[in-house]
Amino acid sequence: MVNITINHKKVQVREGATILEAASLAGIRIPTLCYLKEINEIGACRVCVVELKGKDMLVAACNTKVAEGMEVITNSAKVRHARQMNVELILSEHNTNCTACVRSGNCSLQQIANDLNIGRLPFPREYERKRWNREFPLIRNAGKCIKCMRCVQICEKVQTLGIWDIVNTGKRTSVGLADDIEIADSDCAVCGQCVTHCPVGALHERDDCEKLMDAIHDPDKIVVVQIAPAVRAAWGEGLGLSREMATEKRMAAAVRALGADYVFDTNFTADLTIMEEGSELIERLNHPEEYQWPMFTSCCPGWVRFLKSQYPDLTPNLSTAKSPQQMFGAVTKSWYAEILGVDPSRIFCASIMPCLAKKKECSLPVMNDAGAGQDVDLSLTTRELDRVIKAEMIIPALLPEEEFDMPLGVGSGAGVIFGATGGVMEAALRTAYAVLEGRNPAPDAFSVVRGPDGIKEAEVEIAGMKVKAAVAHGLGNARSLIEKVKTGEADYHFVEIMACPGGCSGGGGQPIRDGVELADVRGQILYRLDEDNPLRFSHENPSVIQAYEDYFEKPLSHRSHQLLHTDHDAWKMPNEP
Repeated sequence: MVNITINHKKVQVREGATILEAASLAGIRIPTLCYLKEINEIGACRVCVVELKGKDMLVAACNTKVAEGMEVITNSAKVRHARQMNVELILSEHNTNCTACVRSGNCSLQQIANDLNIGRLPFPREYERKRWNREFPLIRNAGKCIKCMRCVQICEKVQTLGIWDIVNTGKRTSVGLADDIEIADSDCAVCGQCVTHCPVGALHERDDCEKLMDAIHDPDKIVVVQIAPAVRAAWGEGLGLSREMATEKRMAAAVRALGADYVFDTNFTADLTIMEEGSELIERLNHPEEYQWPMFTSCCPGWVRFLKSQYPDLTPNLSTAKSPQQMFGAVTKSWYAEILGVDPSRIFCASIMPCLAKKKECSLPVMNDAGAGQDVDLSLTTRELDRVIKAEMIIPALLPEEEFDMPLGVGSGAGVIFGATGGVMEAALRTAYAVLEGRNPAPDAFSVVRGPDGIKEAEVEIAGMKVKAAVAHGLGNARSLIEKVKTGEADYHFVEIMACPGGCSGGGGQPIRDGVELADVRGQILYRLDEDNPLRFSHENPSVIQAYEDYFEKPLSHRSHQLLHTDHDAWKMPNEP
């Protein structure tokens, strides 16, 4: 242990700790802007500077290690002046039109400027202007970039794609796309992790709120909204609701208050996905010689984009089952259109997802199997849901809870845990066990695949077969797992991969709380909802059973293949051979 003094307060910390960590332990706040623990500790913004006794130069607290006897002052006149000047310089190159910024009120730069009592901008203002493809789901506003490097480091170190890079030199140094290509021509997985780790509004999702409201106000449209499992664990964060108040039923009420004609739970098609994907796994296990192994889940479009761009030879390993979002669109414009007795073209299917990649997925030309345009017309993030609720002056705290509409509003506990890493695997194993053993397992029999570890492995015995499974979340972990598979170091039957760390709970479309990772907290909410649900198995969902009896006949039937499955080779990533 090391003994130091911070603001005349004695502090004992571990050897190798930074001044920033030591100050936090002592309850002393040091502002940061570019810092991300173990990812971006480069001291670029100079907002965390502190004074060391006996030293003339100020040092960055985020990457300066403590030393025995060190004396630190975090609030001297010299420190305050330097911080103010550094922030003023950053603001001189930042488009400070805060009222029209998607991050206004939730911006680290705005907060720090307020905290430092910066009421004027003494330096000439000039910020970068650069054209961007506004149709792409991921938008970059160059004028708001503060060159903190977070996006570069997240994409390189965590997601291993290296989409962002430093461009130009000297005064013209900026952040841009590696190799100066267009975003639509890149290998971007659209995972959105660069967005959730940007401290300002330089990166954000394409805003589709007006498109939703235009459809709602169109008298010829029947607006059907589906809401993904992970959204219920986070939607209240951007609205200031307590977790007790932000229930899934109040969420349904809020979306209905927007004017949607029908509000459904994507958990329904999460269960449907398990029926199709689980049946596909069983089919492969029964005829192992006919397939490439392992079988990969296909629920996450960010992961699918990653695989197709980085390992196109493994595309056949993907389950052909569509994601729950896309299954829901196909079901809505086929079976549900028949139930309503309407022309499918009148149905406008919108989704609320914790994800940016879903915006790209629903626009793929192959996702139109119901024959009424795109199966899913529009996908909004959880953040967009919060914004549109605010814009429509809806106060969720005053709304009574309401049920989802039927019959597509029934979801099992197995469906809800899709939003947490390992949830798809666990749900699939529950049903695969029931099908092969002829009886249900204990609902939590496969909880071994839960947890925050980047890669988890399990071997379970079902009907005398040993099924080797693995779960990975975050594309860097996915890459590590795939490399082990390719070299023969690892051997699996079934692999679940989610692009975002923590799975959908930590998705790129979830509410942002800078410096705090909430995926695990949200995931625990989903597991509690699973425990509280009297329905714990996808194959026991009465609406899913009804869908097969009335329309799809059985998993992997001709109609199921037509509407609920897809050909991953039918579309290409920009650089895919």
